[in-house]
Amino acid sequence: RRTGLLGDPGHTPLSKKEDIKWQRPRLTRQALMRCCLVKWILSSTAPQGSDSSDSELELSTVRHQPEGLDQLQAQTKFTKKELQSLYRGFKNECPTGLVDEDTFKLIYSQFFPQGDATTYAHFLFNAFDADGNGAIRFEDFVVGLSILLRGTVHEKLKWAFNLYDINKDGYITKEEMLAIMKSIYDMMGRHTYPILREDAPMEHVERFFQKMDRNQDGVVTIDEFLETCQKDENIMSSMQLFENVI
Repeated sequence: RRTGLLGDPGHTPLSKKEDIKWQRPRLTRQALMRCCLVKWILSSTAPQGSDSSDSELELSTVRHQPEGLDQLQAQTKFTKKELQSLYRGFKNECPTGLVDEDTFKLIYSQFFPQGDATTYAHFLFNAFDADGNGAIRFEDFVVGLSILLRGTVHEKLKWAFNLYDINKDGYITKEEMLAIMKSIYDMMGRHTYPILREDAPMEHVERFFQKMDRNQDGVVTIDEFLETCQKDENIMSSMQLFENVI
């Protein structure tokens, strides 16, 4: 399976109808427990050895109430009950109410022990850390998760652009895209891609840039990124990063 940067198009319809007819999926074990960050949060609260898809949600949530729950429900595509469950797990894992970069590195090293997840965890943390203060509040965390897990194609692509735009100057350079790609290959490890050559990430980036950099000025803007990704089926089908490594 190729590494890319978006949800599998087989599961994410590209039609415009998706915004209108979007239905809130339930937080089932099958759907969301594939996400490393959700697994990490809910592992501290889930009953051990339970196969019930709703077991993570049947929790005592009265004592765990995030500030502005109604506002968060409006901002995200999670239900109130889901938010309460996520909050309970978040507070168990992070009693201070904040996640730092070291925690991200720990999470991803546990889920990807065959590779080196340090650099990828650093980039992913910075994408969640919107104000750049080195700590992620629960509110920022679930807003990001909501986009990655249940956002529209457009929302996911905007989030992906933000991940690739390492220095947050509004442009993606080849160097930035290569840094992210290398970090993903490093994390997945040689066990996953035993036949990969050292220059595989660079070839990946060259292909993307040829298609995305419409005016050949050496950088990709958000408009170029959105337009190219949504029009190009090959890019969309290879962009499976968020399903595999979030």
